[in-house]
Amino acid sequence: MIITAYVLAGLIAAGIIYIGINYLLVPEKSAASFGLAEIPTGTTAFFEIKGGRDIGVGLVLVAAMLAGGHHLVGWVVLAEAIMPVFDMLIILRHRGSRAAAFGIHGATAAVMVVISLLFLLG
Repeated sequence: MIITAYVLAGLIAAGIIYIGINYLLVPEKSAASFGLAEIPTGTTAFFEIKGGRDIGVGLVLVAAMLAGGHHLVGWVVLAEAIMPVFDMLIILRHRGSRAAAFGIHGATAAVMVVISLLFLLG
């Protein structure tokens, strides 16, 4: 169970780092898939901030996996699950795509909670 949790957490970390890099390299294209009804125009600063945040979140998870026991990783994954929850709520608040809000961000949060439980109960 712990090996499965580490594999899933590694995929989450790699995925969020990849997403962050895309926000830095191609912010407009990445923003279109986020789920907002209106994409801010005139600057890419917001998306660059999001990219940096996503890379940092992924690296914190990598650091926890390298330096801590599985209980620490479980708590880190659980704490980081709040970010896709807020992304989902922001999209819903601004009348964005409900499919993206629930299907991307909500599902990511749910998967992260399951992964954290695998670590914490394993």
